[in-house]
Amino acid sequence: MGKCNSCNVELTEVGWAKFKCPDCGKSDICRCKHCREIAARYKCKDCGFTGPN
Repeated sequence: MGKCNSCNVELTEVGWAKFKCPDCGKSDICRCKHCREIAARYKCKDCGFTGPN
């Protein structure tokens, strides 16, 4: 599966999400359920974009 971009936990729990970077569209952003719920910051490894904004 992968790891959460915010907390680096393995994505095994139901409720995780994967999407392309909203700025560059190149990198996949993966988020665990917990980080999505608390709106934890993530950073794109390709362009440096940070979210959520």
